[in-house]
Formats: sequence, C-alpha cells, structure tokens
Amino acid sequence: MKPVLATLTAIAIAATVFGSSRLLATPASAAAVAKQQSGFKLLPPAAPAGQMTLYGHVKTLTRRGGRFEMQFDPAWFTTGVTASRGALQNTGSSDVPNDNYVVEEGHRLLTYLVPTSARITVLTNNGQGIAATPINVSELSRIVSGGKHRRLFEPLDSGVWIRVHVDTVRSLDQQYRP
Repeated sequence: MKPVLATLTAIAIAATVFGSSRLLATPASAAAVAKQQSGFKLLPPAAPAGQMTLYGHVKTLTRRGGRFEMQFDPAWFTTGVTASRGALQNTGSSDVPNDNYVVEEGHRLLTYLVPTSARITVLTNNGQGIAATPINVSELSRIVSGGKHRRLFEPLDSGVWIRVHVDTVRSLDQQYRP
C-alpha cells in the first residue's frame, strides 16, 4: 500500500510543478495578441458561432429608416500558396505583392442590414502611424457615396472585412493593403 501512496504523491508533485511552469502554460489570449500587434488589425477577429466573416467591397450604403442597407461585393482575400497559385492560374504569374491576392470571382451584390450600432473601423494616419479609427455608420455612408468625411490612409477600395449574423452586419473593418 505504501508504494502506491508514494507513487501518487510523486505524480501529484510533478503535476503541480509542471502545471505551474511555462511548459504547460496556455497560449496568450486574443487580447494579449492584439496588444502585440501594431496600431491596427491586419485581420478581423474570428466570428463566434452563428456568425461569419467575409471580405469584399462596399458598393452602396443607404439609410432605410433606423438602419442602413449595404450592397456588398464579396471576394476572396488569399495569402501564401493559395495566393501564389491563384495568381498563376488567373494571370500567368505566381508573383503576389505582399503575399496577398484578391480573387474577384464575380460581382454579385449581396444585401446586408447595418444597424447604427455596428462597430466600424477605417484606416487613418494622424501623423503617429496607421490606426484603425472607429467611425459611425453615417460617416461610412458618406465615405462610400463620396461625401465629406475624415481623410483615410488609403481608399476604401482596399476592401473590408464584415462580420455578419444572418443578414445583419455586426462589425466592419477596413483591410490594410500596402
């Protein structure tokens, strides 16, 4: 009986030592990783269950009562081997600047509802580097329609990531394209 007790005690001590060490430490949280990134997001956060994230271009954004309707042209934002081989198939060259290649497969416009509470960021540079700047849906509508708005780091043509639940946009983030 004593050898079994000694073995269990040794296992408990080893588990305590290794469990508190960095060897078994959990990966950094999303918030910690985000703090390590530069002043803007390169990609949007993963969508929670029941939502999806899409890349594409906002073609129109029109107020309809207490919300907006957006016409969205989806595309595929690819990187790595996917980008190289997609470019080779479409252009005859596998060279992809900045390891990104956008596949504009079609130009069917999808309609999404955008509540005034949607979280939106665009890229700006106020002299302290590129930043993801929060704006409201009304300002995004002015950007899309060519109205008066703050100066963007690059045009909205760089594309956006939208996170949607069913037919409603929850967030929209402009993509940085060097």
